[in-house]
Parts: sequence; structure tokens; C-alpha cells
Amino acid sequence: MKEHTISSFEDYKKVYQKSIEEPEDFWADYAKTFDWHEPWDKVQSGSFEEGNVKWFEGGKLNIVENCLDRHLEERGDKTAFIFEPNQPDALKRTISYETLHEEVCKFANVLESKGIKKGDRVAIYMAMTPEIAIAALACARIGAVHSIVFAGFSAQSLADRIQDCDAKMLITNDGLRRGNKLVPLKEISDEALENCPTIESVIVCQHADNEIEWEEGRDEWWHLLMRNVSKEHEAVAMDAEDPLFILYTSGSTGKPKGQVHTCGGYMVYTSYTLRNVFQIEEDDVYWCTADAGWITGHSYIIYGPLLNGVSGIIFESTPTYPDPGRLWEVVEKYDVTHFYTAPTAIRALMKEDIDYVHRYDLSSLKVLGTVGEPINEEAWHWYDEEIGNGECPIVDTWWQTETAGIMISPLAGVTPTKPGFATLPLPGIEPALLDDEGNEITETKGQGNLVISNPWPGVTRGIWGNHERYMDTYFNKFPGYYLTGDGCRRDEDGYYRITGRVDDVLNVSGHRLGTAEIEDAIDDHKKVVESAVVGYPHDVKGEGVFAFTICNQDIDDPETFKEEINDLITETISPIAKAGKVQIVSGLPKTRSGKIMRRVLRKVAAGEADDLGDISTLLNPEVVEEIRAGEAF
Repeated sequence: MKEHTISSFEDYKKVYQKSIEEPEDFWADYAKTFDWHEPWDKVQSGSFEEGNVKWFEGGKLNIVENCLDRHLEERGDKTAFIFEPNQPDALKRTISYETLHEEVCKFANVLESKGIKKGDRVAIYMAMTPEIAIAALACARIGAVHSIVFAGFSAQSLADRIQDCDAKMLITNDGLRRGNKLVPLKEISDEALENCPTIESVIVCQHADNEIEWEEGRDEWWHLLMRNVSKEHEAVAMDAEDPLFILYTSGSTGKPKGQVHTCGGYMVYTSYTLRNVFQIEEDDVYWCTADAGWITGHSYIIYGPLLNGVSGIIFESTPTYPDPGRLWEVVEKYDVTHFYTAPTAIRALMKEDIDYVHRYDLSSLKVLGTVGEPINEEAWHWYDEEIGNGECPIVDTWWQTETAGIMISPLAGVTPTKPGFATLPLPGIEPALLDDEGNEITETKGQGNLVISNPWPGVTRGIWGNHERYMDTYFNKFPGYYLTGDGCRRDEDGYYRITGRVDDVLNVSGHRLGTAEIEDAIDDHKKVVESAVVGYPHDVKGEGVFAFTICNQDIDDPETFKEEINDLITETISPIAKAGKVQIVSGLPKTRSGKIMRRVLRKVAAGEADDLGDISTLLNPEVVEEIRAGEAF
């Protein structure tokens, strides 16, 4: 694993310089370490201006052969996944690379027997068990495009995603248990499928021993289909630019965006970033606590670790079940060396009795990581001192669903760190800061819109079925750049610190939520005329949801009203998106063109109402004083 791994800060500077000056040579050199059926015709083509970036075009490969088959001779007996179930005393499952390969081949044969072929879309709505990885890898092995939907999403959210990509099959569980809670996945799936005519078959993986409804001719059991199927399967050769998966993100409009990632570039980028950011070695035990329904789970639970031949953990439960020591218990149980989690989890566990940490031996840890949102300095220091004992480098990673992998981050033990800073870009990544007029901030120290100047192999290739929205979202505002939607500050050392979203997207516990989709749910309440949602500082989640609502009648019981709103949000989107604060107003601050001036609402929500800036362009400036004087509940 030492090859293509940066070993010192001086080495990083040299490699980074080469990657920017000769990007095609740099990425081709790494891409050659994988197994290809046929070499590529051109390393990179296309541009951000045209929205047609391609990498390794004409090259033929199968990503699953690179995740599994090529490891079998050397690592067949090595652990690929350790499954830590919801109940800590339940039977432990350890799956070797050879066993995982057999299970993936068998399920690939199952998919083909059900008529799934290259290019078909398959929706996956499953618990965090090894089967979710097996399902995704089996799709990739036959060239089907998988779309994993987070198992905390509602029936409506699941239906929206199935409808958008015209999925032909759904794979789900009877249910899952998260802590003490049963989530009836099959029941939710059945509700979603009432409006999904493209689904021809449903495969149900038994997991929670939950009673379910059954539709003959459509529903089939995973274990019965797998019973007598062959464990031999020849992977389908894919073009590097063929779609691998579609993963939906929230945007500033209500409709989720189906990000398309392709086989070759995604493989190269996720493998390289895991190897270098985490400085993984052969005998390490790596644990990312994310869910496979998010990009972190795709890139750093399934594909990245397997591409590098790593032993990883799949964790079904929550950080506080059955008590707040659960994560540290698992670290001790499996001698975890690399631990990757969200700042939200760290902040929540900081509030618990420190004995929940001290009762476990964490001396196996070598590297700590954070993902999903910037980590505040207090949490960074607690993580460093209490979990890492001051001896583990912390990699504060910045990246997005659209980027496929980590973009700005320390390399563990290589990059000098600063609390709260994502530090420096990875090789091949050239960030820039632009002012609102699109002028580049050339001084080392500055603040502005974070953009990326040049294509990298993992960049999203499109929004499924909507090229115009793809261009408008990422490339049209600042031609020649990829627009991240994040604000950023760069210090005198060239280190980057992410300051938060600059568009109408919230980051709640590391989950991106579009304000429009939350507002749409709230507006369905019979007493709500209009609503506006912004974020507010939250000491655990990082950002909470603050809803300003205009009502058509008096609200006698505010708490009941808030519960009703949150029930609608849960039903339409997910409990993740529930409003933490609600304020009833008579009007919303709008410009003369009818656009809500959200910065005024953000200031009020953040408790900074004394400094609202220029509001002279508002159509109704008088409403601002009322909002400022009002109270949330």
C-alpha cells in the first residue's frame, strides 16, 4: 500500500505541484494500478463550460473486479467487513474477501435472472448490514445503475427518487431496528410503490423479523433466491464513463438532484483519496460510522476501502445505543485503527459523562476523521484529547456528494493541522475563492465563494435527466469553475476553512436539506399560507431548522401546531428535517421582485437581529421590526 501514498509534507508539495502542472499524467499513472479490460483512448476531455467532463473515455473495466476479484489471490482470507449489529450482544459476522466475492456473484446472478441488465436502475432501501453492500456491488458487477436511498427517508421521498430514475427493481428489508426503534421498511416501500409503475419486482431481505404484507408475483425473498444460485459470475465490461450509481441530494429547489457518478473516474478518485487522507496500511481496521445511503457510505464504507483491500466495519446502530459508550466499545472490541465520524456525533457525546469514554481502551486508534460539516474548535480539541489521547492526527475532510471523494483535508500525519481548518487541497484539486461578481481573490488571505478551477476524476457527470439544471447549479454562475455552494475563508498559510452554505441549503447533522422541500411540506398544513426556512446555530447538530410561518388563522396551541408541522415534514421528507424552532409572522421580508430576503431571517434566527444590513430594497420593510420583536417556540 506504500506505492502512490504521500509520506511527508515535502512529498505532498512535490506531488501536488506535479498534479496541477500535469494532471493527465498524474491521474493516468494512478489509474494504471487497476485492472482494465481495455486501455482508455484519452485521459480527460470536456470542460466545466460545456458540462461534459469525461475521464478515461474508451477504457473498459468493472469496478467490482477491482474491489474484489483482484484481491482474491493475495487477500482472499482477509476480512473485508466486520458487521456490528444493532444489539451489541448479537452474533458477530465477519466476511472475508472470498466470501464477499461469492455473495456478490450469487446476487449478480439473481439480478440477471430477474431481468436486470446493464443500464437498468435498481433502487436500494435497506438497513446497514453487509447485504446493502452486496446489493450495490452486484448491481455494479452486471452494469446496472444502483440508487441507494437512505433508510430514514419517508415513503414520499423514496417514491420521488424511484420515479425520477425510472427504477425497475427495489431491494429492501422487512424492517430495521435502530436503537429501540423499529423502522418498517417493507411497509414504507409498499406505500411508496403505490405511485411507482416502473417497479417490476421487489426483493426483500429478512432482517427484523417484522410481519409484512406480500404481493404475489412482485415480491420475493432474498434468501430463497440465493439458495441454489451459482457463485460463479463473469463481470460485465463497462466503459469508464458508463454510470455506476445515482445518488440524490437536496437542492435549493424542492426536487432532489440525482447525481450521476461513473465507473472509471469514481474508482480512481475514491481509491486515491482514502489511501492518502487516512494513510491506510495492510493490517489496519478502518471504521466509518456513516450510512450507505449517503455519499460517505458509498465512497468510504463500500468502494474506497474495498478498492484498497482494507478491513472495514459496517455499523447498524446509533452512537448512544444502548448507552453513549457504544462507539468506544466497538473501537476496543475490534482494535479499530482509523475512525471516521460526524462532528454532530462528537458534539453529542461530549455532553455525556466522560466515563463513557474512559472505561474503554482506545489505544489501537491511529487516525481520527470528521465528515459532513466543519468541526468547531471545542469539539476538535475534545476529540483530539479524549479520543485520540493527543496522539492521533485528525483529518477534517471537506467534500460533497457531487465530488465523489475528499477534496480538501489534511493527510494524516503528513499535513500540519489547525483546529477548524480543512487545511489544504488534495493532489489534483485546485480550489479558488471568488467574490460575488466572479472575480478571483488572488491574495493568499481572503474570503469568498469556494470554487474548483479544473476537472478531477470524481466530479459529478450530471443531474439525472436534467442537463440544464446541472449547468445552472454548478457551472453557469461562474463560467470555467465548479461552484460548490460553500463559503470559505483562506488564511495567511493558504489553509481553507469552510464557513457554511451560501445558497438555500441547510447542513443539519451533516445532512444537506433544501429549504424549498421543507417549506413545501410545511405549506401543506391547512393553517399555513406561506413559510420560509433558514438555519440557526445548534450546539449539537451544527445547524437547526428555523421555520417562519404566515398563518390564515390564530394559533391557540403553538406546541401542537409545531408538532403538526413536524409530522408533515417527517411524512414528506424525514425526521432529520424537523423544525427545531417555529415563529409565526404576518409577513416575510421580500424584495420588489418577490424574492424572500433570507439573510434578514438568518440574522434573526441566529440572534443577530441588531445588524440586519441594508433593507431599503424591501417591498415591506415594516415587517422586519415585527419579526425582530417576535418569539420562536
